[in-house]
Amino acid sequence: MNPVMVCLWIFAAVCAGTWLLSLITREYSWTDRIWSLVPLAYVWVFAVASGFEGRLVLMAVLVTLWGARLTFNFARKGGYAPGGEDYRWAILRQRMKPWQFAVFNLAFISIYQNIIIFLMTLPALTVYQNPAPLNAGDWILAVLFAGALAGETAADQQQWNFQQWKGQERKSGRTPTPGFLQSGLFRYSRHPNFFFEQAQWWLFYGFAVAATGAWLHWTILGALLLTLLFMGSTVFTESISRSRYPDYVQYQYRTSAIIPLPPRQGLRPAAEAG
Repeated sequence: MNPVMVCLWIFAAVCAGTWLLSLITREYSWTDRIWSLVPLAYVWVFAVASGFEGRLVLMAVLVTLWGARLTFNFARKGGYAPGGEDYRWAILRQRMKPWQFAVFNLAFISIYQNIIIFLMTLPALTVYQNPAPLNAGDWILAVLFAGALAGETAADQQQWNFQQWKGQERKSGRTPTPGFLQSGLFRYSRHPNFFFEQAQWWLFYGFAVAATGAWLHWTILGALLLTLLFMGSTVFTESISRSRYPDYVQYQYRTSAIIPLPPRQGLRPAAEAG
């Protein structure tokens, strides 16, 4: 079979399906709901088409572990339940005219995001086109991928524990203080889960390098676009956080945005805060 054509048919079906479901249900998180599932299909298509070539099977197994973890975390937050829409879409709808959001839903949520999902798995295409035995670089990448997976798991668990605590505080009639997580991994990065998520897909691209010995392939585009997507998402998410929590500005001042780093000491000067 031609794995690229199979993946393109999957891509077309997913784009159409997520868009139509958003129109039917008036919920706009259908791409979020398939985000952890469709990459598994793409990579396993290449693995099967290769006759289960070792490097592609290793890549597919790693992506399966990534998808299982992300699916579990999304499910426990209620993402698959009715009404489990990402809160940011509701805020964005308030800021846009209905026709503007309709265009955004089709072009960005249902098509562009699915383009990124497809592209970030295409290092598997480079590997498929350049079959070669596994080498030490592959196992180093696999270990680093597993480490990033563990890091994201820890960050999401810390966020989950914090949100559960906030919910209990509100049920008890108390105002949760602090209002946002600033400890654990979040002491060193405002978005450690974003960091580890992106790291996994840059490492995934590394398998194309291990297969060919060349550092640059066009299939780097997926990891690059994913990083740009997270940059935009971070700016939007933090604009919401600043509007909800006055002390978030100081957190931004002392804590790295994405890459975990030692926290900065002191308070943000008033001139900078303005």
